[in-house]
Amino acid sequence: MPIPVHIVIVTHNSAGVLDSCLSHLEKQTAPIKSVVIVDSGSESTGYLEKMHHLKGLKVFKTENIGFSRANNLGFREAAAADRDGLVFFMNPDAFLPSDYISQAIQVMHENPGAAVVSGKLLGYNLQAMKPTGKIDSAGVFRKWYGRWYDRGQGEEDQGQYALIENLPAACGALMCCRIKALQPFGENIFDPDFFLYKEDIELGIRLRKDGWKLIYDPRLFAYHCRGWGGRAEVSYNLRLTAARSEVLLYRKHSERYIVWAYFKLFLVRVFRL
Repeated sequence: MPIPVHIVIVTHNSAGVLDSCLSHLEKQTAPIKSVVIVDSGSESTGYLEKMHHLKGLKVFKTENIGFSRANNLGFREAAAADRDGLVFFMNPDAFLPSDYISQAIQVMHENPGAAVVSGKLLGYNLQAMKPTGKIDSAGVFRKWYGRWYDRGQGEEDQGQYALIENLPAACGALMCCRIKALQPFGENIFDPDFFLYKEDIELGIRLRKDGWKLIYDPRLFAYHCRGWGGRAEVSYNLRLTAARSEVLLYRKHSERYIVWAYFKLFLVRVFRL
């Protein structure tokens, strides 16, 4: 019996990318048991009406409940009871090569102590319809003073980060998770207190505290059309949300790094950095 695979995608005004995301899922060499799309408050949901061609696809529409709550809803509808399966949480602007899921299954098989496996995310230019040649994320790491960052982001991809290793956290744009590792968290896989940003890091901290590993394997690679090219392109409200989420993260998981989080929040509020 093939391992049950479930996909959860949270959309929000994602008309420009969802077709391509689903098209890449249709080409997977490994079978997919279900795909759940949770639309969290799109201004127009008309683009979702034509998305029923993929086998096992379900679409749910809600008000804007945030990334964590929407993913939790998708998990409950797709995968909560499938203890021996895998769930892929992915953004609608993530595109998977045809063997990605089969490769992820193999990596999970090789690492029975892994709750999450992740690989290298490469940038993709949607307007030009081609890869950028740059790294989007090769795992999420923390600076000595507390700032979390996507390793390698913006670097030209020249084959670096080629070792299999344990991660402090995985990028929430594409995470393959072992369902039995998530089930102890009940309905709140992602902490619902996080509306947007840092919810993937917070989940990784809880999983590692429970004794699970988060594995980076460079055999896994996919593409991510990140909606901005640098901090200057991110709106003030989103920067403020990210800073507040970082404070919340360190309040929940008390560490000396909270000094950095409050300093960052101060810089965003006062200087709009």
